[in-house]
Amino acid sequence: MSALDSRDSDLKRDPDLRKELDATLQTRRELGEEYETALVDSFLEKVEQRIDDAVDRRVRRHLAEQQLATARGARRPKNADTWPERFGLAIISLVLAIPLTAVAGGVAGTAGTVAAWVGIVGVNFAQAVRLNPELLTGRRDRSDRQD
Repeated sequence: MSALDSRDSDLKRDPDLRKELDATLQTRRELGEEYETALVDSFLEKVEQRIDDAVDRRVRRHLAEQQLATARGARRPKNADTWPERFGLAIISLVLAIPLTAVAGGVAGTAGTVAAWVGIVGVNFAQAVRLNPELLTGRRDRSDRQD
C-alpha cells in the first residue's frame, strides 16, 4: 500500500507518477534512511520534469490557438475589452444622464431632452461597436461565443 492517500487526484490522473512514487518508497525501505535525500531529490526531479512538460504543452497549444485565430482573421482581444470598463461606462452614463436630462429639458424642453438621450445612447453604442464590430453586420465569430 502506498504511503499517500488514494484520494490524491493528481496521482490518480498520472499512474506513471504513482508507480514512480511507490518505487521510490520501496527503494527507501530497502536501502534505508541514508539514501532518503537522494531518492527524494530524484523523485522531485521527475515530478518537476512532468510539470515542465505539461506547461510546455499548454503554452504550445495556447500559441497554436492564437496563431489559428490570427490566421482566420479573428480580432485580437483589446485591453479595453474588459467587463469592469464596460460596467464603468454604463454607470457613468446613467449618473451623467440625470443632470444632462435636467439641464437639456430645462433649457430646450422636450427637444433638448431627446438630444441629450440621443447623445448618451450614441456614446454607449459607439463603445459597443468599437468592442464588437460584428454588431453592425449581425454575424458573430465562433471564437467570441464564450459568454
